[in-house]
Amino acid sequence: MLKKILEASNYIKTRIDIKPEIGLILGSGLGDLANEITDKVIIKYDEIPHFPISTIEGHAGNFVFGTLENKKVAVMQGRFHYYEGYTMQEVVFPVRVMKALGIDTLIITNACGGMNKELYPGALMIIEDHINFMGDNPLIGRNYDELGPRFPDMSHAYNESLIKVAIDTAKDIGIEVKKGVYAAISGPYYFSRAELKMLRTIGGDVIGMSTVPEVIAANHMAMKVLGISCITDMAIAEEIESISHEEVMEVANEAKPKFINLTRNILKRL
Repeated sequence: MLKKILEASNYIKTRIDIKPEIGLILGSGLGDLANEITDKVIIKYDEIPHFPISTIEGHAGNFVFGTLENKKVAVMQGRFHYYEGYTMQEVVFPVRVMKALGIDTLIITNACGGMNKELYPGALMIIEDHINFMGDNPLIGRNYDELGPRFPDMSHAYNESLIKVAIDTAKDIGIEVKKGVYAAISGPYYFSRAELKMLRTIGGDVIGMSTVPEVIAANHMAMKVLGISCITDMAIAEEIESISHEEVMEVANEAKPKFINLTRNILKRL
C-alpha cells in the first residue's frame, strides 16, 4: 500500500506546480464546484497509478488541482463507493494520496436521505458524528505505522473548530444549515422501512452510502475533517416513498448553488 500511495502521489506531483493545502471530495451532483477553480489542472482518475475508476452517474472521475478562494486545493470530482465492488482500502486510497501530497484539512460532501423530520429535500447538514453500519471499515487488516496508529480514536472524527467555522459562515451569509449524525450503509439499495426505523432509533439523522470510510482513513492520518450533507430525499420510515437515483440527482442539482456558496465562503475563512 505504501508503495502504491507513493507512486500515485509522485505521478500527481509531476503534473501540478502547486502544493495543495485543502482537499475536497464532492458527492453526487455536487461536482460543479470544481468548475470554479482557477489555474486548474485536471487529471483523470484512470491516468493516476493504482486509482480506482468512478462508475456512478454524477461522479465525473476527475482530480482537479488549482486555486479556490485563494486556497490551493485538490478536489475529487466524484468518489468511489464500497457498493461498486471496491475494497475499503481502494475506496479511501485517494484520501491516503491527498495526505501524501501534504493535505491536512479535508472537506467531504455527500448527497443523502433525511431521516430526521426537521430536515427537508435541499437542506444542508453539517455532520457532527457518524454511525458506521457498512459492515466493514478501511482499517481492517495490516496497519501501517507510517500512516497512523493501530487503534485510532474516532470520538471526535469531525473537527469541532471546522464545524464552528461552517455554522458561523452559514449564519453570516444567510444559509440555513442543520447539524446531525450521518448513518452510513453499504448500499446499493435504498433501505427498507424497518431498517430506516432502526437507524433513526439509534440516532441517525441522515442515511447515505459514502463518506464514513474516507472520514475514518483521514482521522487515522490525523487530518482535520469537515463533513457536509445535502439532503436529496426524505427517508422517514412511516412516510417513505419510492426514490430513484435520478430523483436524487435532480434535488442535488437544485441545491447546488447554495452548497457552492457555503463551501466557497467556508474556504475563505480557513
